[in-house]
Amino acid sequence: MKIGAFQTHKLKCTIFNGRNSNGWTFPKSRAGIVVDLIIIASQITMDYEILGGFMLATAVLGISPGPDNIFVLVQSLTHGVKYGLATVAGLMTGCLIHTTLLALGVSALIKENNAIFFGIKLFGAAYLLFLSYKVFKSDANIVIGKSEGKKGSVPKLFKTGFLMNVLNPKVTIFFLAFFPGFLFSDELATPIQFYILGFVFIGVSFLIFGLIAVMAGYISNYLLKNPRAGLFLKWMQIIVFVGIAMYLLFSSV
Repeated sequence: MKIGAFQTHKLKCTIFNGRNSNGWTFPKSRAGIVVDLIIIASQITMDYEILGGFMLATAVLGISPGPDNIFVLVQSLTHGVKYGLATVAGLMTGCLIHTTLLALGVSALIKENNAIFFGIKLFGAAYLLFLSYKVFKSDANIVIGKSEGKKGSVPKLFKTGFLMNVLNPKVTIFFLAFFPGFLFSDELATPIQFYILGFVFIGVSFLIFGLIAVMAGYISNYLLKNPRAGLFLKWMQIIVFVGIAMYLLFSSV
């Protein structure tokens, strides 16, 4: 899971590659460093099928009804698109905190013991199956109401979205269950892979939640006119949770 000695040596050579008359090394220009880092990155083996599966699963979960995207939808309907987008920005910024906790904490455990990593995968599969059961028992009807209270400012809604995410321990548990099964390289360090997955998750979720904010009126009208849409999204979410759980249990990652 760690960068090998060859990659580490190349990384050092990328930044320090010249010597002055006194024999001291000096750094390359920024453009030279960027070019060399791109070359090194292109030589690292990555499983793009795993990354593609992660993006697809994230997208499906993003459009599935949940407290976060329903909250974004309500804010856009009640106050306007920019207020919905502010909420989305706050929620996604909170995801960075959870990604960091995962990368720094779980990576250390994985580094120390493969059995612990396997235990984390078992926990993740069990938790995802539990989530699928909760979705199965839930009502398929999507209820969209107006937000009560006076109109908040854009910074205030950003803060609300951020705190909603950061102070929710279920997000950390979900990341812990979801991310470890999608490690995609034997050469990249585990924390880097978690950060890449985190940024992919944030990027895909921001795109979907942003579209929800922009198209709030259309989405609301469609859901009201098509009550069976909630049932379809409910079962799609169940299938995704069960599918990821099976992948965690039977994959060799």
